[in-house]
Amino acid sequence: MKVAIGGPLKLAFRPWVEGLENIPAEGPAVLASNHLSFSDSFFLPAVLDRKVTFIAKAEYFTTPGVKGRLTAAFFKGVGQLPVDRSGARGAGEAAIRSGIEVLERGELFGIYPEGTRSPDGRLYRGKPGGLARVALATGAPVIPVAMIDTEKIQPPGQVMPKLMRPGIRIGRPLDFSRYQGMEHDRFVLRAVTDEVMYEIMKLSGQEYVDMYATAMKRQLSEAAKAEKEAERAAKAALARAEKEQAEKLKAAMEQADRQQRNGRRSGP
Repeated sequence: MKVAIGGPLKLAFRPWVEGLENIPAEGPAVLASNHLSFSDSFFLPAVLDRKVTFIAKAEYFTTPGVKGRLTAAFFKGVGQLPVDRSGARGAGEAAIRSGIEVLERGELFGIYPEGTRSPDGRLYRGKPGGLARVALATGAPVIPVAMIDTEKIQPPGQVMPKLMRPGIRIGRPLDFSRYQGMEHDRFVLRAVTDEVMYEIMKLSGQEYVDMYATAMKRQLSEAAKAEKEAERAAKAALARAEKEQAEKLKAAMEQADRQQRNGRRSGP
């Protein structure tokens, strides 16, 4: 897959990379990246010699039809792990188990601490479950990664990507061995996650928002829904006003017509 996709991808988009020397030649490591675009999971593995295993939602593997089968074949081909997100807690536990298995094999495990793509290009608060628990349970170093401009190449909802150069900045590995065995302490998980997000922020130059991206998406969705409802209400009010005005005009014209007919009948 690196030959079939990675080569053409690098040739077409020419991504620039900084800090490639921070990726270990062998052994386990967690790659913790910001998440701007669907294409992030293509560009990062394409510039590395080693395989990177990400988690992918189960729908990519179970969608029916020709397109669904092709999508499933692709994600299986690149070694992505399906995770059922129907239950939030179950999905989180499955992701953690999958990550631990990848790292115990001495491989690279890629994760997006924000949990979803940024809705507006800003960096959002990292979720403390998966990243920190996987790192502390395995002792693997965490390597912060910043994807640059990938949201401009393929914004959400856009099928065809725009040809431009994305960037990838790879930071120095972070060692959290001081917290070994404390993977169930929520304060430790929060501290580890925040430290990683701070390093990603420095690498990416993004504005940091101290709230979860999922919460922001809900706010944006609710605001868009409210705006549509207000627009529909305004259109309905305008239609009612136009109807009332038309009815008044019609009544006035009918009254004027009656008066004119009465005037002709009462004439000399």
